Amino acid sequence: MGLTTTNTATDTTKPLKFLIYGRTGWIGGLLGRLCDSQSIPYHYGSGRLENRASLESDLETINPTHVFNAAGVTGRPNVDWCESHKVETIRANVVGTLTLADVCREKGLVVINFATGCIFEYDSGHLEGSGVGFLESDTPNFVGSFYSKTKAMVEELLKNYENVCTLRVRMPISSDLSNPRNFITKISRYEKVVNIPNSMTVLDELLPISIEMAKRNLTGIYNFTNPGVVSHNEILEMYREYIDPNYTWKNFTLEEQAKVIVAPRSNNELDTTKLKGEFPELLSIKESLIKYVFEPNKKTVAA
Repeated sequence: MGLTTTNTATDTTKPLKFLIYGRTGWIGGLLGRLCDSQSIPYHYGSGRLENRASLESDLETINPTHVFNAAGVTGRPNVDWCESHKVETIRANVVGTLTLADVCREKGLVVINFATGCIFEYDSGHLEGSGVGFLESDTPNFVGSFYSKTKAMVEELLKNYENVCTLRVRMPISSDLSNPRNFITKISRYEKVVNIPNSMTVLDELLPISIEMAKRNLTGIYNFTNPGVVSHNEILEMYREYIDPNYTWKNFTLEEQAKVIVAPRSNNELDTTKLKGEFPELLSIKESLIKYVFEPNKKTVAA
């Protein structure tokens, strides 16, 4: 039901006003800055997602045209935290997200929900390097981490809500290389990295698209990544070329990685035909990395 591109009956003549959840989060903060740059009125939600009354109060007070959900639990310093905090993870990622979708449905509001594409892993039908990516309609097959399990659960349930636009983000990257949540920043600080091609999301390019999706009242599931894949080594080679010519790194295998993490990590390629069809200007992952991340930072460093 929620897999096709649909437009809701939201009044498009009403001036835009966004309600954003996730004020203290990375994506939530970037959304606020984007709204400022586009002169779009917005407010951050004060209520907790799992508290229905507080969400209803926010909607009543702010009267938004669209709601963005960038809140939830990913774990600090990483998703391993969720393995030992399962109830807290369920409360935020499942109960909270569903409550927000339900409250907004009652008000006839579209929710742009930032989800994850880390619910798949390469398999016999989607071999690493084959170029065959997982579709929006595919059933999640990665159950290695509790975090991913909760995300797959809530995505399946959200298919029943015609007012939700689910955006599957993967390994998010931004031009701010000082941010510890940035995938490039993370792997550049690791002693060793695996070297596997993955779909990834360049936020500098894709977050403005999420705002455009709200304007178009799009709903359903979207693989919210740049087309194509890029490996860890390819990213670090670009990092060395553009940022630090003296940078070095070491690789290790998935088996070796498993010894230093609690929960396995997802590796996959997502098919972006649907998103590219809606936004044909979308750059490939390597093109986007150079344009939005490495070229701007090269100029900054050189200066």
